[in-house]
Amino acid sequence: MKPTHTLFILVFTIFCFNSVSAQYGNGYNNGYGGGGYGRGGGMGMDRSMMAGPQSSPSKPKEIPAEETAAKIVEQMKPEVKLDDLQAIAITNVIADSMREQGILLKNENSSQDQKIEQMTALRESTTKKITAFLNPDQIEKYTNFMANFKEIKKTKNKKKKDSDTKEVKEETEATKVHE
Repeated sequence: MKPTHTLFILVFTIFCFNSVSAQYGNGYNNGYGGGGYGRGGGMGMDRSMMAGPQSSPSKPKEIPAEETAAKIVEQMKPEVKLDDLQAIAITNVIADSMREQGILLKNENSSQDQKIEQMTALRESTTKKITAFLNPDQIEKYTNFMANFKEIKKTKNKKKKDSDTKEVKEETEATKVHE
């Protein structure tokens, strides 16, 4: 009975030591989150960490080119009467074009005029690639779709600018009233 009793005490001691050391962070960061109780660089999570990753409000989340290209082709598909194979091919062309456009815009070595020339060349190249997948009837429908698509884009941008300027006007009027 003596060896069983000793074994039991030994196991109990190891268990207690393990649970106590776990509470104090196993020797990491002086336990309980670093320099004291609560927040800090400890092993546990505090309330600020439970909210998830914090993103900076100044930088909007970038939408992948494939997703945007798929949305454009979904709008284009019924109007231009694309089949599934054409839709896939055109989605890939638009996604590649959008990635290239992003690279051109981020290039700091090019002047504004060079960027405009490169964007125009890219647009022409993309149009040629897309029209290669279309029959003559679809090319005409595609041209009309793109003209309408540009108009829709312009009106959206104009509405956005108008709403931004309205907000600025309302803010300045509100500050004048308070003065």
